[in-house]
Amino acid sequence: MSVYVVLSRSSTVLSRTIRIATGDEYTHAALALDADLDLMFSFGRRRARNPFAGCFKRERLDDEVYRSMDALPGLVLEVPATPAQREAVGIEVGRFLLDGHTYSYNTPGLLRGLVGRGTEDGNRYFCSEFVYHVLRHAGLCDLGVPRWEVRPQTLRDVPGTVLFEGDLKQYATSRTGGGAASGSATAALTVDRTGVRIAA
Repeated sequence: MSVYVVLSRSSTVLSRTIRIATGDEYTHAALALDADLDLMFSFGRRRARNPFAGCFKRERLDDEVYRSMDALPGLVLEVPATPAQREAVGIEVGRFLLDGHTYSYNTPGLLRGLVGRGTEDGNRYFCSEFVYHVLRHAGLCDLGVPRWEVRPQTLRDVPGTVLFEGDLKQYATSRTGGGAASGSATAALTVDRTGVRIAA
């Protein structure tokens, strides 16, 4: 069994700013429960044109923020998990979905973190904070740093195997044999305290 860390770099102003400030190749992170990335989650933009109004959300590679890009540089890291660890990840993601109104995007933490002055801020998360929180909660990794220090690029140090590196749009097409997202990516989810899955 596995879970998947998805790193990417969009062409947005915020992404370019983060890359200039850090020199990092990747500026966004998400956590997927499947190799097809149908069940992929992170903290990101609520609206494509507003980088500072964020929320916890299910992400898709054909979201509006990526749609205008010819290519989406990225990496898919397969992280091996025991059945118990995989279940713990699903339950924690489900908890974030069910209690989404209590979480918000950690814009202040993101900006402070870029200058090395971040702090953990209760129920506020930025993308890589969330991914690291869930992986550490499930016992899949411990990078020995507080969650606010974890940038998307830092997650390359998570033990696992690089399943793909290149244009994530091509990866999505190769997995589905069609467009940027498979049919199940548009399907409803079943979410409860036992986890999250595609509705039957």
